[in-house]
Formats: sequence, C-alpha cells, structure tokens
Amino acid sequence: MARQRSRIISTLIVTAVAILLPLFFYVLAKSLGKDKLAMPVYYAGSQPIPAKQAKQKQQQGTLKPVADLQAINQFGDPISLNKNLAGKMLAIDFIFTRCTDYCPRLTEQMHQLEYAFHKKPMKQNDTMVQFISITVDPEHDSAGVLRAYAHHAGADENRWWFLTGAKKTIYQWMRGQLHLAVPDGNGGADDFIHTQKIVLLDEDRYIRGYYDGLDTNEIIRCANDLGLLAMEKK
Repeated sequence: MARQRSRIISTLIVTAVAILLPLFFYVLAKSLGKDKLAMPVYYAGSQPIPAKQAKQKQQQGTLKPVADLQAINQFGDPISLNKNLAGKMLAIDFIFTRCTDYCPRLTEQMHQLEYAFHKKPMKQNDTMVQFISITVDPEHDSAGVLRAYAHHAGADENRWWFLTGAKKTIYQWMRGQLHLAVPDGNGGADDFIHTQKIVLLDEDRYIRGYYDGLDTNEIIRCANDLGLLAMEKK
C-alpha cells in the first residue's frame, strides 16, 4: 500500500512538472530573456558541453548529432528514428522483457514520464516528444513479444515505441552513438549491455541529457529538461 501511494505521488509530481514548466519557462524567458536560462547541456561522448560552446563546436564540425538507428517497432513496422520521428525529441531507455531486475521499475518510471506529457494534461505536449524503449535481447524480444510487454505496461503505443532489430546494430549504436557501455563488445552471443539510463535527444539528435531511470528525482529532471528544450525549439 505504501509503495503504491509513493508511486501515485511521484506520478502526480512528474505530471505537474510537465504541465507547469512550459508556462513557467515562458514567463521567465519573457522577463529575463531566453539566454539567461540554464538550458540543458550538450554531450560529446560522455563529456557535457554548455549550450553556447556547443554551437561553436557544431560549426567547427567537432560536435556531431547521433546517427540514425533503423529498427522494428512493436507493430512489426520497419522504422528510422531520424526519418519517422523527424522534429521530435526522443527519450530512450533500454530493457528486455525477461528481465526481473530493474527493467520493470525502469518501464514503470518511463510510463510516468510518458503520462506526464500525455495529450490530456497538455495537448501541445502530445507531439513534441516520442518515448522509445529498445530491447537489448532482440533474439528473444520479437515485435509480438514487445507489443505484449507494451500492453502490460499500459503504454500509449503511438507515442511510446518498443524497438527490436539486429543485436549487433543495436549494440554498436548504444556504444558508438550514445556512449553507454564500456568496455567494447562485438554484439555477439556473449555480449550483453544492461543499463538503467534514459537518454534524451533533441529534435536535431544531439544528446542533451542522461538520467538514472530508477530515480524519481531524475525523472523529474528529465521532464524539466524536456520543458526547457520545448521552449528552446520555439
């Protein structure tokens, strides 16, 4: 009972953050000027770079966006993150359906974040971010298995995709583009990545945040950053 109450409270907090932050940031930006707000940093590898420095590095070509990932969603449709979701921010986590460790909790936290930006609380939030859960066990987690998992999680499946694909492709993307695993691996049978991080990509596919997906305070920080990036877009 206490655990359920705690989850309800944390859900309400994250939802309130999603509803109130865009208005708060708008008022603050109008009074102080957008340049006075502390916008989410960029990341080059795992190193954070302030937004102003990042613009210079982009012009120099030393800061590059995350490359595209092609995969299969829970409906069995081939998708491209950059083509099918162009113009959207992406909040990405990594799970596998047979996980009994922290994946259920991570999925629950992701659901709170997804619900916070649901159409009903704030309509304009509905199209600005897509939630992505990618399996790290694609040999088992087919599109059908992921769709059952998404249904059990209560996901709004149009706004929260669960992706599978070639293990080597997924693992190379996690390591080479999102910088999530050390040491290196080849995506073979003995290679396995298990992370509780949520990664935030802006609409231009630059990494703008890493968050501990098991920590409610980090989920709130992610919602905060989504609100700031939505204002940055405007």
